[in-house]
Amino acid sequence: MVEKPRFEPRFLLPKYWLTWLSVGVLYTISWLPHRWQLGMGRALGRLFYRFVPRRAHIARRNLELCFPEKDANEIESLVKKNLENTGIAFFETGMAWWWPDWRIRRKLHVHGTEHLVAAQRDGKGVLLLLFHFLSLEVHARMNGFVQPAVGLYRPHNNAVMEFLQTRGRGRSNKYLIPRTDVRSMLEALNRGDIAGYLPDQDYGRKRTVFAPLFAVEQASTTTGTLLFANNANCSVVPVTCFRRDDGRGYDMTFYPAFDNFPTGDDVADVTRVNRMIEFAILQKPEQYMWIHRRFKTRPNKDDPDLYQAE
Repeated sequence: MVEKPRFEPRFLLPKYWLTWLSVGVLYTISWLPHRWQLGMGRALGRLFYRFVPRRAHIARRNLELCFPEKDANEIESLVKKNLENTGIAFFETGMAWWWPDWRIRRKLHVHGTEHLVAAQRDGKGVLLLLFHFLSLEVHARMNGFVQPAVGLYRPHNNAVMEFLQTRGRGRSNKYLIPRTDVRSMLEALNRGDIAGYLPDQDYGRKRTVFAPLFAVEQASTTTGTLLFANNANCSVVPVTCFRRDDGRGYDMTFYPAFDNFPTGDDVADVTRVNRMIEFAILQKPEQYMWIHRRFKTRPNKDDPDLYQAE
């Protein structure tokens, strides 16, 4: 468990001045009208597309691997939209961390809360399956308005950024747990808490199996979902949060809890998780975090790198 962060005098040391300057700019921008920030984000994303070719290449390869039926023009159009949404995500961080409750709450449109309530019957905890959509920071903040939750996170190497991210992400939720602290996560679930978990990235070979994801037949997929579901008294509930196309807010949707899960067949169980990920992505593919090397871990260590630049 990460305690509520406190400001420390060392944060004012010269080595953090550039961090404070950058944060100050983002904080100031966060008070601009929402539509302005969306426009600025799209513009920033177009700069990413032009001047950060490595990330555009990763997004392009992921899309080519997942959707081989799409032609080059369709893929490139999706890459451009995805980078624009990546730029928006930068400004959404400021919204999520610093907007007052009244301002961000009015952007929230919630669906399917009856599934969350049903999953909590008999005092069960809820393992909330979130996915790496680009509005994730906003999603985390907004989830606390439905029911405050516990979240796994990766501590930041920069002490000031660690202070700011734990403070920002904890504004409407309970507390954070470092992602390696499995015991604390299990304890939270067994207490009946809601705990968020993201099962959709490539975490290497530890605690993974290879299962299909879109057209990739063997994608390294974490079994962390199964670890928590097997060892805690909890239901597994997927949830999505998408930015509305008209820029007027965010749709958060809770889905029915997985029944008969896990079954004991790890490949079948994580394939079921991957099918939910596919369902979510197909709703808003341009809003997914394609710039992550999702297929970097190959079934055999000597298999060629799928992201090798041509």
